[in-house]
Amino acid sequence: MKKLIFAFSLCISISLNAQKPTWADDVACIVYSHCTSCHNPNGSGPFSLLDFNDAVLQSSGIKYQIENKLMPPWPVDNNYRRMAHERNLSDAEKNTILAWINNGAMQGNMANAPTPPVYSSALVITNPDLKLKLPIYTVPTITQDLYRCFVLPTGQSVQKFITGIEIVPGNKHIVHHVQVFYDTTGATTILDANDPNPGYSSAGGVGTNAAVLLGTWAPGARPIFVPAGMGKRLPATAKIVAQIHYPTYASGQTDSTKINLLFTSNAVRNIGDAPILNHTSSIKDGPLFIPKNTVKTFHEEFFVPLNATIISIGPHGHLLCKSMKAYGITLAGDTIKLINVPKWNFHWQSSYDFKQPIKIPIGTTLYGEATYDNTPANSENTFNPPQDVSLGEATTDEMMLFYFSYLAYKPGDENIVVDTSQHQPHHNNCTSSYNSSVNAITNTASQLIYPNPSTGLFQLKLPNNSDFEIIIYNHLGQKILCSKNIINIDLSSFPNGIYNVSILQNNTIYHSKLIKE
Repeated sequence: MKKLIFAFSLCISISLNAQKPTWADDVACIVYSHCTSCHNPNGSGPFSLLDFNDAVLQSSGIKYQIENKLMPPWPVDNNYRRMAHERNLSDAEKNTILAWINNGAMQGNMANAPTPPVYSSALVITNPDLKLKLPIYTVPTITQDLYRCFVLPTGQSVQKFITGIEIVPGNKHIVHHVQVFYDTTGATTILDANDPNPGYSSAGGVGTNAAVLLGTWAPGARPIFVPAGMGKRLPATAKIVAQIHYPTYASGQTDSTKINLLFTSNAVRNIGDAPILNHTSSIKDGPLFIPKNTVKTFHEEFFVPLNATIISIGPHGHLLCKSMKAYGITLAGDTIKLINVPKWNFHWQSSYDFKQPIKIPIGTTLYGEATYDNTPANSENTFNPPQDVSLGEATTDEMMLFYFSYLAYKPGDENIVVDTSQHQPHHNNCTSSYNSSVNAITNTASQLIYPNPSTGLFQLKLPNNSDFEIIIYNHLGQKILCSKNIINIDLSSFPNGIYNVSILQNNTIYHSKLIKE
């Protein structure tokens, strides 16, 4: 992964509202409720937001992430279908945070602030029934992506059903994704024994088609929990096999990923996991090939041969992917909306639970759609200039998968309640008193910065000579420049790509994109 660049200088925003929210009275509650589960010293976020000083230091980046709908990471379209455990901000919460930043990020009376949450561990499943730790593995120097499989005995003498799975990357900077299977054939044990180093290499699976998928992890994923009365079968003789994808930039780095499992010994209904809609057997206009300088949409279909229940869905694509959608159409012509991700984010992928399990009647056809952008306009495009991209498991290849967690339908499945909340409950029931919208005047700065595109040297021309502030972010929303009254912008030392700039002057905020090529 490219080295993250953080600029720690603080830009003070212009006051835009008469009513000024404060951290203590209005903002801390929102941050503690929606942000700090990741942004704490033990969490997956790159910095903590547990106190006022942390939040002020990151205020410019927070503003960018909220305005561009990047944080909290919830790319699903809630108007298409509501999902369980949504982690998005309401419009009122977004406006409160933005107004706080735009008005100077005031602290307020800390006696009014809610008590910060305590995060003693990075784990969600803190007391698993089975802890598995993969051997310490140092990635050798590689010139292509590595798929390394690790075989782990469970020590279980009787069959169990898994009710919770948490996959914890040992080195989150180099683990692209993890797939966890069980194997009862012994084939993976033989493959492991034949390789002198920890694990063995195998792309496209774990080396046997008999292995059964239990769960996956990709950036943004959370632990997997199943509804009551259901579970994922783990035979007594099975061994756990974890396949980890290490990209080329992982060369020389060390990882030791963990897997935590919750069990039940009760007789429960077995859940299956599979990419029912996929880029091989169900794609209708394949192969999955995106020529350079093109935007292309692909479609997948699958006929459901029995009454089924699905409890979750997990779309998966790579860097060129821009949107993914899945739905079903019954024999009666009714549409079953499953998921819509209109703005795909490769860096935040997950399996999404439904608020209640969904019945898929026999004869339903499932459909998947995905659009890919292989042009210079896609800031995630690895190649400059663009190159043809084909199906493959490397980060620079592409994929189109929709993973389903499913089981045979039983009357009443659709009445099981997984999550009834309309909005994520707040930390200790705290509330914010601020209820106004941000009234900032926003204009485009596209005519104020030239030449654009450029090889890295840009000039700025504002309509008057009053003081201004300029903030520049890379495509990940990380602040790379924050200064006052600079006319010449030099990005020659930064990678080619698309950058976002905000200019604050008087009561006006100008926004633009900078293209470095």
